[in-house]
Amino acid sequence: MQATLAKIGIHRDFDLVLHLPLRYEDQTHLHPIAVAPGGQTVLVEGVVRDSAIKFRPKRQLVCSVEDASGNLVMRFLNFYPSQVRQLAVGTRVRLFGEIRQGFFGAEMVHPKYRVVAEGAPIATQLTPIYPTTAGLSQANLQRLVRAALDAHALDDTLPPALIGKLRLPAFRDSVITLHHPPPAASLDALEQRTHPAWRRVKFDELLAQQLSMRIHYDRRKSIGAPPLQARVALTRALLDALPFALTGSQRKAAAEISADLARRYPMQRLLQGDVGSGKTIVAALAALQAIENGFQVAIMAPTEILGEQHFAKFSTWLAPLGVSVVWLGGNLTVRPRREALARVASGDAQVVIGTHALFQDEVEFRRLGLAIVDEQHRFGVKQRLALRQKGGKAGAAVQPHQLMMSATPIPRTLAMSYYADLDVSVIDEMPPGRTPVATRLVSDARRDEVIQRVRDACMAGSQAYWVCPLIEEAAAGEGDARPPKARGRGRGRLEALQLQSVLDTHERLRATFPELRVGLVHGRLTAAEKAAVMQAFTGGAIQLLVATTVIEVGVDVPNATLMVIENAERMGLAQLHQLRGRVGRGPGSSTCILLYQNALSQLARERLKIIFENTDGFEIARHDLRIRGPGELLGARQSGVPMLRFADVAVDLDLVEAARDAAQDLLASQPAVTDAHLQRWLGGRQHFLRV
Repeated sequence: MQATLAKIGIHRDFDLVLHLPLRYEDQTHLHPIAVAPGGQTVLVEGVVRDSAIKFRPKRQLVCSVEDASGNLVMRFLNFYPSQVRQLAVGTRVRLFGEIRQGFFGAEMVHPKYRVVAEGAPIATQLTPIYPTTAGLSQANLQRLVRAALDAHALDDTLPPALIGKLRLPAFRDSVITLHHPPPAASLDALEQRTHPAWRRVKFDELLAQQLSMRIHYDRRKSIGAPPLQARVALTRALLDALPFALTGSQRKAAAEISADLARRYPMQRLLQGDVGSGKTIVAALAALQAIENGFQVAIMAPTEILGEQHFAKFSTWLAPLGVSVVWLGGNLTVRPRREALARVASGDAQVVIGTHALFQDEVEFRRLGLAIVDEQHRFGVKQRLALRQKGGKAGAAVQPHQLMMSATPIPRTLAMSYYADLDVSVIDEMPPGRTPVATRLVSDARRDEVIQRVRDACMAGSQAYWVCPLIEEAAAGEGDARPPKARGRGRGRLEALQLQSVLDTHERLRATFPELRVGLVHGRLTAAEKAAVMQAFTGGAIQLLVATTVIEVGVDVPNATLMVIENAERMGLAQLHQLRGRVGRGPGSSTCILLYQNALSQLARERLKIIFENTDGFEIARHDLRIRGPGELLGARQSGVPMLRFADVAVDLDLVEAARDAAQDLLASQPAVTDAHLQRWLGGRQHFLRV
């Protein structure tokens, strides 16, 4: 039983108290059969007057049930021999289901039922329906929850003053109401989670999250880090050499990072900004501050293309200042890799740029002072931790500072909850000269017009991207009950279909545009092959680049002014926004054409409308949070924080803010309350890993 309960997150007896219903059934009112409303789930009772196995159109158990007002048919398409015996003529049964007009007249198909005696009492409370798993029936789970509620005192962990200030009900009253709501309770408020009892549970959950993350934030100050004082020689030299001036937002973010680097405990700061807002130059200034203090800098990117882009930019900016920049990616052959590793270990390599290769065991830094992780949400918790632990030899008491960057803007409520243990800097203005990208929604039926648009743009001297459709693994594998090895084979087939799609598109476009130089880049190419293609595109040797979403980040070609995204309805908002950000990086006007199939789902239509109407990444992220929820947006595997089960940061902003403020007050003045609350909600698991 313990293993079964663990599958639904129940590891201790008190977890049953917090295992709240998904929905409720109203079995508190018994309807006469003749007047029971159709089209909704109702409770009726009667005596079986006829019971037979029939074969029209296929084998099924059909029972006629009658009360004083009328009769209905109870029909089972799947049934056991024991049910045939149980539903014998003369048996009194109570049915719960939806009455519809069917082949046999008024009927219930596969209703819940139980044999009862005449005059048996009916429920006085709404019946909870809990999340469960195979091998654990609703009846058994309901019994376990009732026992847990009886076994625990359910006293409040929060001080009365806080409860009164927020006008929240008592904890005991709240959980009892949610598990066993009275008939008068609003079913809509319960299921929409707006009932006062739900608000209390949501607040308590958010408070536990805030407390655990603030504790981690405070404990970080007890860890040592090299204090990297601001020394302005290299910084001033770089700024003087740049062909542009920093925006006010960039200067503010750079100052916040500089102040953090000078402290004696590790910086953990998230630098976020929209596509093209200029995060990289801010990261370069942070790198120079570490270098001027005699420390090395590691920059980790999720893809070879983005890593190569960083290597090119940092080399252009820093090499003239006498700073050595080294590439350590998976595309290096044996000898160059060995030489790069030696330079990293000796300290000769001052800035080391790479992908996952940076946190492999063989990579040893002499004095790593700053780790910069770009597109940090693409790395798992263990990967980010492995890079941080390279700050010194085994047993070293210090850690490097860490700067995380994200071009996927994080909505304010998400930053307040899931990133509460980080300091956040936001670049919220675009550099001068960046022209907005015009977005066009075009039906696939007008493909010929799009093809002509691409031809005209390329023949006029511009370059273009043609992004191939994405085959969604989640949609293909939803509800997949196969073993992991079989699912792995399914993913392989999916990747093969993706590859074939881009290859077919490339061949078709080469035939369509014989006058253009058409290139191809996709995830199955080697790192060297990708680099060669991207270099050719950057240099103008390729006019039209056919690509998968591998170009989503890290591609900066100012002459590319047109992008076509095929089957755009299959892509998410963040991905569409990132792809669109690959154009509009030069002085010329740019356009992103979203080609879509006409048979759009409601969700796909909504996504395309949002991306068409909005260019602000933060606004798009807010909509994305509303549509997908924080779990999918963050990815539980990636986040390393307790995912919220009950609160919804997209709609519970007032509770998030109240929990944040309360957490600060309780940590400062009432540590016993803090410990009791964390024990209730996290059961000793409150010290979650954050990197």
